[in-house]
Amino acid sequence: MASITLENVTTDFPVYGLQRNFRKELYGRLVGRFKRGPNNRIVVRALKNISLSLRDGDRLGLIGHNGAGKTTMLRVLAGIYHPTHGRIEINGRISTLFITSPGLDMEDSGYENIQTCGRFLGMTKKEINAKLPEIEEFSELGDHLALPTRTYSTGMLTRLGFAVATSIDPDILLLDEGLSAGDVRFAERAKERLDKLIKRTNILVFASHAEGMIKAMCNRVILLHHGELVADGDPDDVIAQYHDLIKKPVPRTFTVDDQPAAVT
Repeated sequence: MASITLENVTTDFPVYGLQRNFRKELYGRLVGRFKRGPNNRIVVRALKNISLSLRDGDRLGLIGHNGAGKTTMLRVLAGIYHPTHGRIEINGRISTLFITSPGLDMEDSGYENIQTCGRFLGMTKKEINAKLPEIEEFSELGDHLALPTRTYSTGMLTRLGFAVATSIDPDILLLDEGLSAGDVRFAERAKERLDKLIKRTNILVFASHAEGMIKAMCNRVILLHHGELVADGDPDDVIAQYHDLIKKPVPRTFTVDDQPAAVT
């Protein structure tokens, strides 16, 4: 049984070479908050005290403005970033679908890249070989799979990468909206294949600005705002709260050494 539990997860990123001057003030307006981290270093707080639980059947959408923490959240769940504070407990096999061609080597053949990309996605050699016929069929590359991928067009690379990336069988799927699906015909086939992948996944976490996709794919949505979880619930309700939030004027304040100061 797959599950995800986050308890008061906070993630900070250090900022180097930033002095108390105009540059620091300008950066403060952009990111909204500075903190003093270990060794008195200045850090940006990307996630602040995030707590949530996911179980089998959950289809979670992440929404929020650019810089709200959606990508950081996905990467924390994937283990790419480690929380500065808090606890994460994950049960189940995680697969990430952030890009369609992880580990692609342009000098290797299509077949060699299927093996390499599959391993990057967490598949065993046995699993990759079992999926090979469906990857061959979906990519429609035929004899080109025996050729170096540097001879492929952009569309051919897209078909190969997407075929491999969507052949996984994860317990937990972390999905970013920035996936390229090629031409119109292939985009239709890609959507159908992606839908099948999501259906065989126990838990989905999907970051997107596309509200239609969020409503179609998710049964729960959380709203992130400057790294904080400000709403969690039904997709329609949380998206409505998001609309209300973005209509509000942005306060012209910044924080230096944890002491807020007005910007005039």
